[in-house]
Order: sequence, then structure tokens, then C-alpha cells
Amino acid sequence: MLHTRVENCSIERSLAVLGEKWTLLVLREAFNGVRRFADLQAGTGAPRQVLSARLSRLVEEGLLRKTPYQEPGQRQRDEYRLTEKGLDLYPILIALMHWGDRYVADPEGPSVVITHRGCGAPVDLRLHCADGHEVAGPREATALPGPGLRSPA
Repeated sequence: MLHTRVENCSIERSLAVLGEKWTLLVLREAFNGVRRFADLQAGTGAPRQVLSARLSRLVEEGLLRKTPYQEPGQRQRDEYRLTEKGLDLYPILIALMHWGDRYVADPEGPSVVITHRGCGAPVDLRLHCADGHEVAGPREATALPGPGLRSPA
């Protein structure tokens, strides 16, 4: 196990972008196909200024992109679409949801179940090594220094 303070930790850097409730709720809505500000606000319950700030940050970070649209008789507005970088967050949101389903769901069970569109079976997440072996948990993994490791002096 790696027992040194890592100056350039990927988890810490990821949390700097994602580690806020409203950000994750906006991403949840985006993965559910919600694209417009009013619909994002309704789905998240975020105050207008907070949502505006989160959307700006997600666009700035390259997780969402703005696409203009215009309803007849209305001014042009932007909708927000996931980028490839944003789409790569899907397993993280599923993992958070599964953890919540296991430990903090209502007694009746989860509020949402994600299924495979092709066959209808529930979606689950599993860790595998590059050789295809399932990794059941942290006791079956080892953290080693990577090529970009920087430790404080």
C-alpha cells in the first residue's frame, strides 16, 4: 500500500470538480436526459444562482457543453449536453447510487433501478484487473506509486 502523502492525488483533484451535492445532482439529471435550465432546476431543486454557477463550472471543466435552442416566439437559450468527459462519470454515479441503495435507501427499497436497455436486467458494477480477474474489494488491490507521483518535499 502507498503510505506517503501524494501532492497530485487524482481523488483530491476529482473532488475539487465533483465534490459538491448540486454538481452531482445536475449530472444525475443530465444522465437522465434533462438538458434545459428550468427542467434541471425542477429536477434538482437547486436555487437559480447555485444552478447557474454549477452549470458554468461543468461547462468550464468540459463535462457539459452548451447547445443553443429556440422555441417559437422565444429568445434563444442554451441547453446542456454531456461531453465524452462527462459521460465517463456514469460509473461513478451508478456506484454512488448503489452504495446509497444499500445503506441509506428507504425500507421499501431503492427509488430508481437502472436496467440494461437491451435485455431489461439490472445494471451492476464490478471491478476487474486488466487481465479480467474480478476484484472483490480493497483487500484484493494494491496501491503502488504511479509514473506521475509527486510527494511533498
